[in-house]
Amino acid sequence: MATTYPVPGAIFTEREHSVPLDHAQPDGERITVFTRDVAAPDGLDRPYLVFLQGGPGFEAMRPTSPLSGWMKRAVQDYRVLLLDQRGTGRSTPVGRDLPGDTPDAQSSYLTKFRADSIVRDAELIRQELGVERWSVLGQSFGGFTSLTYLSIAPEGLREAYITGGLSPVGRSPDDVYAATWQRAIQKNRAYFERYPDDRKRVREILRRLDSDDVRLLNGDRLTSRRFRHLGNWLGDSAGFELLHHVIELPFGSNAFLADAEPGMRFARNPIYATLHESSYADGFPTRWSAQRTMPDEIDAEGYFTAEHVFPWMWEDIGALHGHREAAHALAEHPWPKLYDADQLRRNEVPVAATIYVNDLYVERQFANETAALVRGIRVWETNEYEHNGIRADGERVLGRLIDLMHGRA
Repeated sequence: MATTYPVPGAIFTEREHSVPLDHAQPDGERITVFTRDVAAPDGLDRPYLVFLQGGPGFEAMRPTSPLSGWMKRAVQDYRVLLLDQRGTGRSTPVGRDLPGDTPDAQSSYLTKFRADSIVRDAELIRQELGVERWSVLGQSFGGFTSLTYLSIAPEGLREAYITGGLSPVGRSPDDVYAATWQRAIQKNRAYFERYPDDRKRVREILRRLDSDDVRLLNGDRLTSRRFRHLGNWLGDSAGFELLHHVIELPFGSNAFLADAEPGMRFARNPIYATLHESSYADGFPTRWSAQRTMPDEIDAEGYFTAEHVFPWMWEDIGALHGHREAAHALAEHPWPKLYDADQLRRNEVPVAATIYVNDLYVERQFANETAALVRGIRVWETNEYEHNGIRADGERVLGRLIDLMHGRA
């Protein structure tokens, strides 16, 4: 059943879809996947563009009226379908407490929430809506999911746009994290070149967090290692300033504690942490890859970490306590492959993608390797944007990709 809401400048249509928890057992347990499509008032007959959100573990962005950013550009040519990936938003969300009485049962449940299951959900929804083929726009992890779509269900795709999401194919998680650590070191050096006085401030903050029991407003202890995770901001176009504006605040003040917490964004979407390393597990176990590959320089210099997860997070972060045992089990899980390299080599679906030269999260070298693998892909490689280009200047970024796709750029 669909519910439609006319708003100024657009029409929103909401649906809930029933899909199998395990696509290998179509008659087994069911979960709900929520979609919202966004169309211009005269655009209900335009072809679908499915937006695949970054993450893992985040629902699709929520549209506002009037439309802005990439969505404003998209509805000129498409009817946009915003998919809350399974486990997020209104799609049978995974919260602090996991289904299952044992760590094995809990971790088994979470193995059903990777990109391959998201693609199979999308295919069932496409068939339900009677769409022959549709386009996808994948940002970051959504781009990874788009490559899985191109690998296992290309017959459902008309075209694919990928922004900051050309994931490594066939590489181990250790390869990925070793590369992202080098990017993190570069970003730290650049940050402290921009704000040299913050070196002393950060050292003092870390010293006090090690010696004092400082509590965030949610009651969790703010440890020095947790504070250093604010470096996850360093890959965002506004990230250097977001970080600086926390560091400059009086230590321990309400503002300091309140502003530090959003930079450690696991409370709202805990599977962002619990499933994070599995995003890079293309036929490999992860075994806490980020921790094992972390260079000594990170600790020696007191550098910020970035989009890395560590076993201690399930101890320090209250919102993750309920996932602790499952996270350790998943670290040893023999993950199946996410991509079919042979299928990508003979790809027939038009693809246009951005590669961000200075991307902190998706290594440029590996993105170029993947671009060389995918037959027929058109690439815009740019240093104009950070990883969040689609959010920072979405109308231009998507417009450029649409032009690239159709030979106008």
